[in-house]
Order: sequence, then structure tokens, then C-alpha cells
Amino acid sequence: MTRVGRPPQDPARQVERAHRILDAAAELIGRWGYDKTTIDDVARQAGVAKGTIYLHWKTRDALFAALLRRERVRMLEEVRRSGPATPRELFAGIVAGLLRRPLLKAALVGDSEVLGKLVRQKRHGPGAMNLGEAFDAYYAALTASGAARDLSGDHVLVIGSIMYGFLTVPWLLPGGPPPEERLAALLADTIERAVGTGRALPEDAVRAVERATLDYLDTIADAAQRKLADSLGSSRSV
Repeated sequence: MTRVGRPPQDPARQVERAHRILDAAAELIGRWGYDKTTIDDVARQAGVAKGTIYLHWKTRDALFAALLRRERVRMLEEVRRSGPATPRELFAGIVAGLLRRPLLKAALVGDSEVLGKLVRQKRHGPGAMNLGEAFDAYYAALTASGAARDLSGDHVLVIGSIMYGFLTVPWLLPGGPPPEERLAALLADTIERAVGTGRALPEDAVRAVERATLDYLDTIADAAQRKLADSLGSSRSV
């Protein structure tokens, strides 16, 4: 028997309501910043009761984490539609996509105007530039095809260090960072120079690299989608 006053239990309606709440949160955080955006504000903007939000997320931080997860999913879907065929195209697409999305960019560069107190805390995983567990298999495929050098297991360290540098240092320079697309292209070029072999590949290797790149992107996109789905349920599944 359904209890009087309880929200609809239909999963599709729950997910629709969760997205409506996230839409409201995204608009308000973009306008006022995280510190000044309250659950009451989000509830009014979304047209729901404050308690309804807590059925989905126990805390404001959990709501924000779900918002970052959704942004990451949408960014990866956008990159997948562009059909990257090489590591260079993949990294350039992902980094440009991250920097084009204000909330993901804020999480990456530690923008205190947007994130407020969250800058002083550990960076949120959903917005981080995480290569994922599937990256080892992807890099092994690149090495086998002759597209990447064997770095004796240090590939994550090398690539991660390059990404961290490009996503932190430009904001500390007097002139500030270059445009997002330029920064993404420079990062991808640096990664290619650091780990690439510089050799022209035969056609079968070119196709193998393209398949491995798209497979890796599909894998991390699927993982991001699963994490988002977990974040959109009621409090029982969060």
C-alpha cells in the first residue's frame, strides 16, 4: 500500500525529478557559487519540497557530486560523437570538453568563486581528470600497435603529470591560460611527444589504434554512466 504523502515511486519519474533538481542546482551554482546556494534555493528553483531533495541526496555535497557526474557523462558522450581515432584526438577532446563545462572546469582548476569551501577540501572525484582502470589495457594496445612507447609501467605517472601541470599551472601565470581549445591541443601534443613513437603506422595498426581508442572511451563512458545512475536514485540507493 502506498503511504499518503510519499513521492511517486515510478523509477522513470524519480530520475526525471532528479534531473530537474540537478538542472536547478546547476543554474544557481553557476549564478551564485556553491557557498551561497542552499538546498532551500534549489528546492524553490526546481519546484519541489526541500525534503524531496533529501530523498535523492543526503547532503548538499552529494547533490553536487551527482551534478559533476552528470556533467562528466555528457562531456564523454560529446567526445564519443566526435569519433576520436588517436590518443591525441582523445585527450584533446576530453580536456577541451572538461574546460568548456563551467562546473567541471571549476573542479579541475579549483575555482573558489564557483566552488567556495570545496576548494579547501579534497577535489571531487566526479570532476577529476581520472584515466580510469581501463587505461592500462588501452595503453597496452597502443604499445602493441607501435603507437606508444613501453614506459615500464610509468605511463600513468607520465601522462597524469602532464595533465596535472597543464590543468593547474596556466591559471597561475600572469597572463592566465590560453583559450580552452588551444590549451587542450598543447596538452595533447605534449602527451604525444612524451609517449608516442613518432613512427608512421601501417593501415592495420591505424585501425587497431582507432578501435582501442573508441573502446577505451566507451568503457570510461559506461563507468561514468553507472556512477551517475547510482547518484540519481532515492536515498535508499545513494
